[in-house]
Amino acid sequence: MLKLLRTPAQNFADLEGYPFEPHYQNVGDGEGGEIRIHYVDEGQGELILCLHGQPTWSYLYRKLIPIFVAAGYRVIAPDLVGFGKSDKPAQRQDHTYAKHIGWMQQFLSSLQLEDITLVCQDWGGLIGLRLVAENPALFKRVVTANTGLPDASGIAPEMAAKMHNLYDSIALLPVAGVSEKLLANEAGAGFMYWVKLCSEATELTVSELIGMEALGGELSPEQKKAYDAPFPSEDYQQSVRAFPSLVPIYPDSAEAQQNQLAWKLLAQFEKPWLTAFSDSDPVTAGAETRFQETVPGAAGIKHKTIKGAGHFLQETAAQELADLVIDFIRST
Repeated sequence: MLKLLRTPAQNFADLEGYPFEPHYQNVGDGEGGEIRIHYVDEGQGELILCLHGQPTWSYLYRKLIPIFVAAGYRVIAPDLVGFGKSDKPAQRQDHTYAKHIGWMQQFLSSLQLEDITLVCQDWGGLIGLRLVAENPALFKRVVTANTGLPDASGIAPEMAAKMHNLYDSIALLPVAGVSEKLLANEAGAGFMYWVKLCSEATELTVSELIGMEALGGELSPEQKKAYDAPFPSEDYQQSVRAFPSLVPIYPDSAEAQQNQLAWKLLAQFEKPWLTAFSDSDPVTAGAETRFQETVPGAAGIKHKTIKGAGHFLQETAAQELADLVIDFIRST
């Protein structure tokens, strides 16, 4: 069984704008034990599944959930394993891309979710779009917002060693320095600075990562409290540290070939697909084009670029994003 940690409930007391009743579902951990996944389940009607990324949790969707509910939808927003109120594997090596896909697959199956409109951002896409590719019958529509499905396609295998050497050569920078590198994307390696920061920094404050200039800007004290709540100590942060290293950006990355296969499956997905990316996200800029050009369901859809929103557009453009999703559902 995995060694699991569970953030004390009092850490989540009185969080501003997050009044939702907690729900929990146990799934197998793959080693004979169980992992408890927390999720928000609000409203009634057609289902919208909201998947967050790293290093956030379902709190990220707190502004959108009431809008969706008021419009007549049921919203389920889980915390990925290792985040929010969900259990947290304490060993970094226990966080793999494949395991996280498997845990969320069990979550969907356990709740018998179907006819899903998926709204995914950041790692919510890396995990959620694999679920779409492998279970297309469960999904009715997809909204991709500041996310992608990296697969290292087009990069020759012999480039792997050079890319690893490039990573090894870059400096470990503080948050402000990484923000500058992301904005400049210096030598195409901006994301590597993020990976190194999350993986190797002596200390991490999650709210500082979320609030960096390149990703959206300063958070309020209440927001900082909420984003730091799941992680009372370093032991609880192994998901935050591991996830960037799991992105398949190298030709020899684990899951690169599986993501390439997923793209072949998504190239057959004909149900409606909307891209709603912000205009000022240095992490995923341009990723919407591949969805628009590859997925048949994206053809004929009025895609949207949200102006003035950073990477975490649920914070800075919640109403606009929610309106786009609602209009997309009603029009398809």
